[in-house]
Amino acid sequence: MQIQDSGKPYDDINITPMLDLAYVLLVIFIIMTTATVQGQKVNLPKASAAPSLATQTTKAITVANDGKIFLDTIPVTLPELEQRLVQQKALTPEFPVVLRGDAQAQYQSVMDVLDLLGRVGLTQVGLATKPLVK
Repeated sequence: MQIQDSGKPYDDINITPMLDLAYVLLVIFIIMTTATVQGQKVNLPKASAAPSLATQTTKAITVANDGKIFLDTIPVTLPELEQRLVQQKALTPEFPVVLRGDAQAQYQSVMDVLDLLGRVGLTQVGLATKPLVK
């Protein structure tokens, strides 16, 4: 039996703790990959493309740069817009309106729409703008 001098460095590296760690990690990876499988594969049914039964309450009024007015995506004139808003107000007394005016639109066109909203009696009016980029 040899007795090693205490000042002499070791010649070999003990790899047992490193192998223990590798085996533990291997077991963890095996468990995690089998745990991510969620259920059986089935052929899922397809839903119809029918619109939702929930009605959208917010109305968007857009004033284009050439003065054309749109209610949601439908082009309307000022009298038609007033008629449709009165009809909507009869169904839903308080509904929000978002007014989107083009930056190049005439200011009078936007003011005509705001005046119309006041005559109809809509108080929940928002003006849409682009966020300021810093």
